[in-house]
Order: sequence, then C-alpha cells, then structure tokens
Amino acid sequence: MAESTAASITDKKAKGVTGNSLDGKLTVYVWDMDETLILLKSLLNGTYAEAFNGVKNVQEGVEIGKMWEKHILDLCDNYFFYEQIENYNKPFLSLLREYDDGRDLVGYDFNQDAFGSLDDDANKRKLAYRHRVIAENYKKGLNGVLDQELMKQWDELYNMTDKYTDGWLSSAHTFLEKCSAGKEETYVATADGITNSAASKSQHVNVLVTSGSLIPSLVKCLLFRFDNIITHENVYSSWDVGKPQCFQWIKERFNSSNVRFCVIGDGWEECEAAEIMQWPFIKIDPRPGCTERFPGLTLKTIGFYLSVVYGNSDPEDD
Repeated sequence: MAESTAASITDKKAKGVTGNSLDGKLTVYVWDMDETLILLKSLLNGTYAEAFNGVKNVQEGVEIGKMWEKHILDLCDNYFFYEQIENYNKPFLSLLREYDDGRDLVGYDFNQDAFGSLDDDANKRKLAYRHRVIAENYKKGLNGVLDQELMKQWDELYNMTDKYTDGWLSSAHTFLEKCSAGKEETYVATADGITNSAASKSQHVNVLVTSGSLIPSLVKCLLFRFDNIITHENVYSSWDVGKPQCFQWIKERFNSSNVRFCVIGDGWEECEAAEIMQWPFIKIDPRPGCTERFPGLTLKTIGFYLSVVYGNSDPEDD
C-alpha cells in the first residue's frame, strides 16, 4: 500500500485528540525535536556552551551529550529492536499496520523468526509485529521497561542536563503541557490598527516531526519525558520522505476547516515545509538572550504567530 494511503489509516483516530475534537477548533503544534525540544547535537559539538562566552564549561556539555548518546543507543538496542530494524526505517509506527494479523506475541521469538528484507509480505508482517511491541513499550513508559538502577541513572542525567542548560528540558516539557491544555493568547486587529489580546480555549495536540530515524526518536521522547504529552501515533520521522511529505500527511489526518497548524523548530527544512503549507513557523534559537527558546517561549508568542496567519481565533469570525 502506498505510504500516503497508509497514512490515512492512522488519521481518523488522531491520538491525543478527543473523538469529537474535529467538530470544534483544533490547533496542531508541529514540533521539531533536536535543538528544539531537546539539546543534544549542540552539547556534543560544544556550540551550546560556546555561545555563553566562557560562562559554561564546554567539555562538561560534551560529556553530558555522550552519556545521552549511550542511554539512547542502549535503550534502542535492548528494548526497541533497533539492531534488527535500523535499515528499515519507516516514517511512523502504524505504516505497516495492515500487515499485522493480530497474532499473540507472548512467547514469540524475535531473534529466531528469520526477519530480513521487506521484499515480501512475510517480512513486512514481522516488522509490523516489532512495531506493535515498540508501541506497547512506549505506552508503558520507562518505568515499564527499565529496572530501578537504570531509572536512577536516567533521573540523575536528566537533572544534570536540565541544570546545565538552565532548565531547557523541564521548561520545554512544561510548555508542551500548556499547549496541550488548549489555552493561548490570541490577537484581534481593531479598526484603528491596535491589537487586543484575549485568552481563548480550544482542543490542542502536539505532533513531532523529526529528521532523525523513527526508533531513536521514540526513545528520545521517552528519555526526555515527552511520552506523556506526545503519543507514539504523533511521532513522525522525515528521514526518508522529507518534512513536506510528513506535513502533508498531518494536514490530511487532521483535515477540517476549524484546524490551525503551527510549526516550531530550529532548522531550514521545517521552515521551508511550513512555507509550502502556508503554516506559521517559529524559529527556536538556543543562544542566550533570545526569547524564542526554552525558557522564554510563551503561549502569547505562539498566539501572535497564529493570529498573523489565521486571523481571529473565533471560527465564526475567521
């Protein structure tokens, strides 16, 4: 089945949104991950610390990044079949759902099922089995897959990173929770050109479109504590297909006249894809002093960008 057709299978049950949400106003926040919700690359190459002009220890940031890399790879390989399926990246977990026959996987030996190339339906079914287990492990959360000692190590690393980055991780998490709550500042242009702000409430959902491959991206969501606000159905990998294609799937999935989209990221690819879709784009800048970073980004800022593109937030007045 073509990927665009398969994407529509995942649509109608847009997780993270209540069943009747498309009958009212819905705002879909489309997030990038790396150097947006989390900092990893800039820790590893030292650019995050260097921007602080000597205030932060560059090597400390590099070591923190290396520890994250180890945690991510260990979790990928030990619980998410990454060694087996690394070469079979898919843009989202449910892409091969049609090949999953619902078999009970208790006792199924994933190391002895002769999984190989996806040239035939049998191997697509085996990959679909793995995707099902990955989705189940994601829903369990880290407490469901890691022992107490590993959980302690992970907690310590998270807190160390949050302190080093002045609360970037915890503030990003808090901000996504606020987005999910569905309250934002909206702006309405008056006759004399003055804009007034007011709070509005609507259904909101967070969607992740990452340029990384799918399995490590899901693992990052778990390790960086975003799994309670970004469901696995709402994680897309643009690694093979590009962000414009992912954005198109998201638009089709949440297709309604009352839906607004807002893209938040740090890179040119999501910026260009947002321009193609004519969606507002907010560029995250991790350098100190910038307002569009964590901490710093506010619902008021997002409300302004949405109002510029969509106008009055009241569907009857749009």
